[in-house]
Amino acid sequence: MDDFLRLSAATARFTHGAPHGFSFGDDGRLLWFLRSDGPTDPLDGLWVLDTTTGAETLLAHPRALSSEPGELPVAERRLRERTRLVAAGIGTYALSDDGRRAVFPLYGRLYAVTCDGAGGPEELPVAGPALDPRPNADGSRTAYVADDALHVVPGGRVSPDDGARWGLAEFAAAEELGRARGHWWAPDGVRLLAARVDEGALQRRWFTDPARPHLPAEDFAYPEAGGPNAEVELWVLGPGRPVRLDLDAEAFPYLSDASWESDGEILLTVQDRLQRTVLLLGADPATGRTRELSRTTHPRWVDALPGTPARLPDGRMLTSADTPGGVARALAVDGKPLTGDGIQIRRVAGIHRGRLLVEVGQRDPSEQQVLLLDPDTGEATPLADGPGVHGALAGAGALLLTSADADGIRRTLHTADGRRLTPADRSAPLPYRVVPVLERVTEHGVPTALVLPRDHVPGRRLPVLVDAYGGPGYQDISAEPVRWQAKQWWADQGFAVVTVDNRGTPYVSPVFTHAVYRGFSDVTLEDQAAALLALGERHPDLDLGRVGVRGWSYGGYLAALAVLRRPDLYRAAAAGAAPTDFRHYDTAYTERYLGLPAEHPEVYERDSLIPDAPGLSRPLHLTTGLADDNVHPSHTLRLSRALTDAGRPHQLLALPGVTHMTPGGTREKVMALQLDFFRRELA
Repeated sequence: MDDFLRLSAATARFTHGAPHGFSFGDDGRLLWFLRSDGPTDPLDGLWVLDTTTGAETLLAHPRALSSEPGELPVAERRLRERTRLVAAGIGTYALSDDGRRAVFPLYGRLYAVTCDGAGGPEELPVAGPALDPRPNADGSRTAYVADDALHVVPGGRVSPDDGARWGLAEFAAAEELGRARGHWWAPDGVRLLAARVDEGALQRRWFTDPARPHLPAEDFAYPEAGGPNAEVELWVLGPGRPVRLDLDAEAFPYLSDASWESDGEILLTVQDRLQRTVLLLGADPATGRTRELSRTTHPRWVDALPGTPARLPDGRMLTSADTPGGVARALAVDGKPLTGDGIQIRRVAGIHRGRLLVEVGQRDPSEQQVLLLDPDTGEATPLADGPGVHGALAGAGALLLTSADADGIRRTLHTADGRRLTPADRSAPLPYRVVPVLERVTEHGVPTALVLPRDHVPGRRLPVLVDAYGGPGYQDISAEPVRWQAKQWWADQGFAVVTVDNRGTPYVSPVFTHAVYRGFSDVTLEDQAAALLALGERHPDLDLGRVGVRGWSYGGYLAALAVLRRPDLYRAAAAGAAPTDFRHYDTAYTERYLGLPAEHPEVYERDSLIPDAPGLSRPLHLTTGLADDNVHPSHTLRLSRALTDAGRPHQLLALPGVTHMTPGGTREKVMALQLDFFRRELA
């Protein structure tokens, strides 16, 4: 590997040493966060910044708690994969309600620490490898999951021994619905709301990983499109008789959020299977009875808007809405629109000084601004609206603003009394200052980006590398600088690097996002090809006779799709972790867009790559991780088998021990192999 790839691998793509995982505590006086000791240190420690003094204190570090890093238990490894954790060490923590005490798991053990660090971290006794610990309101008790059972320390097991899994989110919730937890303390610090998950009806997927020959074969339950989902119940556990909440699991099988509003009320967000209807429910923990508080519907699917639905402090209901014609994602209060076409709401980050703190798009989709919205009038006050991507976190009058642009990332803590502090960043400086050429093309206004070699001389024709994702839920073209580092490296190898956010991707408009309803392949490939041709007309240095395409996950699907169905335009593809047949992908993601396989078999057949295998006429490089439990390796192997049966030559790279997140420098090693591939095929 060259210097950039080695640096990218050693720094976990320039994330080691950067503070992250922020939480406010003690009425905004404390800012908790995770950070490793430097740009090549993979082990995150737990820190706290005291806003009254500006001092940062290291409260816990893996090296002080373990002589050497252990191997993560299987369940913890999968939980980190679901929540996209890259760093090792202390991956997560949870705070007591007063924000003065934290608990965290580490290599199956459980620790607690106070904000003053007195006595150092305390190891708590556990019944087995501990997962997802949560302290109660005053921090006197901690709930955690071990061996599929919910426990409390001090105390013991609190869930029944009934063969179900208690206290953790099921696959669909953690991977696709944004809910990573499965138990919640009541404000009284005595009762627990707990999810009971029965996965007995699901098929099992098996792994035999050559990278871990000392471990037995692993299996896990997977909800495949058209098949059964996990059965999820919610129970209130504590003194007295357990109470089951009255949920209509047949009509609304997905639980996407839960929280205690008070000791006498629980708030739940549930969705129907096709996610066209989202309900906010109020539940009585004493009786289990539920009542509908708000309903959000869409004829295609309700696109999840973080922070909604929710109850405002005055009791009014905050929901998402589309403006007429699907021009913008908006907010509504008690059904009355609060915002219009000029603001694309992306996230409700909380309430700050009586107003809604929201992250929005107001200009180019690659940028994000932060506003305060008056919940009565909709009046907007900008907090961070310069070029770049801005985000926010509020806590009791304090505000943390994060801003990212071509010059880097800045984090500014605004204290309640008007001072400004900056959490230290120990990450490596970004090697490149990348300013991509951003353009909107075709009649659909598709966002595109072009990155050229830094030494490019106008008039020199360049082979083109399409480096894109293209799938629902992820925006590739963003002003965040880290995203452009690898693209600049590819460009400096002698390529014009093109990225296209086709219809179906987020943040342009609801109608833009919903265009992939009942079909991925046609819209994705149509927009990708049309945008590439439009860029070729605008930029004559792009040699459209030499076009390669690469991607991972849905981007891998796009890459393989391109050479299989448009070999006239795309001459070579490197497809990683591609879902080659969505009949074998998960329920919550796939059915949201494509519907049920039994009702729309032609949609699934059209979007499958397997029938196209006999027609392959261009070089195709396939990669799969043998420990990938998101896009199981069987997807890639199924396509490879179809190509082999049809006598179509291709390359297959199977990576032992590699998950969907490609940890440990694997991505950079794959990039080096792909570089050789594209240089050879596009010469």
